[in-house]
Amino acid sequence: MIRRLFLFLLSIFTLLILILIGNTYLHQSQQIKVTPTAPLIIDEIAAARRLADSLRFTTISSQTDLSSNASQFEQLHAFIDQSFPHIHTKLLRETIGASSLLYKWEGSDPSAKPILLMAHQDVVPIAPGTEQLWQEAPFGGVVKDGFIWGRGAWDDKGNLFSIMEAVENLLASGYQPKQTIYLAFGHDEEVGGLHGAKEIANLLESRHIEFDFILDEGMLVTEGILKGLDSSAALIGVAEKGYASVHLSLDAVPGHSSMPPQQTAIGMMSVALSKLEQNQLPGKIRGVALDMFNTIAPEMHGINCVMLSNLWLFSPLLQHELEKSGSTNAMLRTTTALTMVHAGNKDNVLPGNIQATVNFRTLPGDTQASVIEHVKNTVANANIHIQNMVGNSEPSRVSPTTSNAYQTLNRTIRETFANTIVAPGLMLGATDSRYFEKLSNNIFKFSPVRAGNDDLPRFHGTNERISVKNYAEMIRFYHQLILNSSKPSNEKEKAK
Repeated sequence: MIRRLFLFLLSIFTLLILILIGNTYLHQSQQIKVTPTAPLIIDEIAAARRLADSLRFTTISSQTDLSSNASQFEQLHAFIDQSFPHIHTKLLRETIGASSLLYKWEGSDPSAKPILLMAHQDVVPIAPGTEQLWQEAPFGGVVKDGFIWGRGAWDDKGNLFSIMEAVENLLASGYQPKQTIYLAFGHDEEVGGLHGAKEIANLLESRHIEFDFILDEGMLVTEGILKGLDSSAALIGVAEKGYASVHLSLDAVPGHSSMPPQQTAIGMMSVALSKLEQNQLPGKIRGVALDMFNTIAPEMHGINCVMLSNLWLFSPLLQHELEKSGSTNAMLRTTTALTMVHAGNKDNVLPGNIQATVNFRTLPGDTQASVIEHVKNTVANANIHIQNMVGNSEPSRVSPTTSNAYQTLNRTIRETFANTIVAPGLMLGATDSRYFEKLSNNIFKFSPVRAGNDDLPRFHGTNERISVKNYAEMIRFYHQLILNSSKPSNEKEKAK
C-alpha cells in the first residue's frame, strides 16, 4: 500500500515537472528581431549644453498662482526659438493657455493620421532644506563628469528638448514626414495639467483631429531592476492608473478635554482610517501586469523563467513577493494612501470637526464609484461624511499591443537601445496624456531614459541628472521613431 502511494505521488510529481518544463519551453520570446540602426551623428556636447541651459529657467508651476514664474516660461520659449531655428521658421506654433506650446509639422499625405509627441515644460520645486545636498546647483544647468545636472534634466525637459533636437535635425536635412506631426508641451503637468494639456486636448478635439498614436512621458529603460533579467528592459506604458482622492469629514460637539465622551471624534476618525489601511482593495496578477510578466518570462533565466512561465501554479507565491515592495504592489491593486488629517487647534479642547483625505490610485477595471463604495463599506460609520474630491480621474483605457503603432514604438526602442527587452507596463502616476483619450486609441507612456536602482530616487528628488550619452540616445530614439512612423504599413510588416 505504501509502495503504491509512493509510486502515485512520484508519478504526480514527475508529471508536474514535465508540465512546468513544457510550459517554460513553449513560452517563446515575443521580442521583435531588429538590426540596430547606425547611430545618428550629432554633436552630443552642443545638444547637452542646450538642455543644460534650459534647466536654468525656473519653470516651476503652481496650483494656486496661475501666473507664477510666467517670465521664466517666456524666457524658455525665446530660448527654444533661438536654439531651434528650423523649427521656429518652418513649423506652425500656437501658445495655448498661459504658456503651453503646440507645434504642427505638416506631412506630405493629408489622408494619413497624424501623430502627437508630448512633453511638459514645468518642473517640481526643490524640497526646502535640501538645496545643500545637491552636487550641483538645482537650477545651475551644468554639464559635468558626463552628466547634465539640474531640475528637469530627467522630468521632463530631457524629453522635450530631445524631441526638438530630433525634429530640428530632420528639418535641417530637408526631411518631410508622411503624416503630420504635432508637438504638445504643457506648462502645468506637475500640478494637474488643467490649464495646459487639457486645453490643448480640447482645442484639438474641436478641430476633429484623430491621431494614429500619442506618445507622452512615462515608463523607462530599466537596468538591473528586474531580478533574473540580464538585459535592460524597456517598459511601454499602455495604460495609467486613475486618481481618486476621497474626503472624509466628521462633525462633533467641541468641549473641554477634562470631560471627554467615551468616543471622541478623533478616535472615530482614527478607527475609520485604520480600517481603510488594513482592508485594502484586493490585488491580483491580471491585466497589464499579467501581459508584462508573460512578455518578460521567456527572457528570464533559471527559476524566474520557470515561475513566470507557469503563473497558473506560482502566481500566489509571486504575488506574495511583489506585495512586499510599494512599487510592485502598486501594479497589482488599487492602492490606498492616507495623506492628510486636520483636527484640533488646542491641546485641551476637543475639536468640533475632523477632516481626512485618502488617495487611491485606481487600477484599470476599478472606478471612482467602486472606490467610494469600498470606503463606505469599510468605514461603516454613518456619522462620517464621504465624498470624491475635485480633480479625480478614472483609469485610462488599455492601448492595444497588437496595433501597428505599438509595434512601431517597440521596433524603434529595440533599434535604438541594443539588446533591450520591450514589454507593456502600467504607468502608476498620472500624465498629461490622460486628457487625450478621445483623440486616439493608441496612447503610450514611455521616456527613453536609462535608469538603475540608484537613479530612481533622483526622480523629483535630489541630484536630478541625465548622462550625456543617454541624452544622445533619447535624440536618436525620437529621430528614428519619426522615420519609422512614416514607413508604409506593408514595409513595417516586412521588417518584422
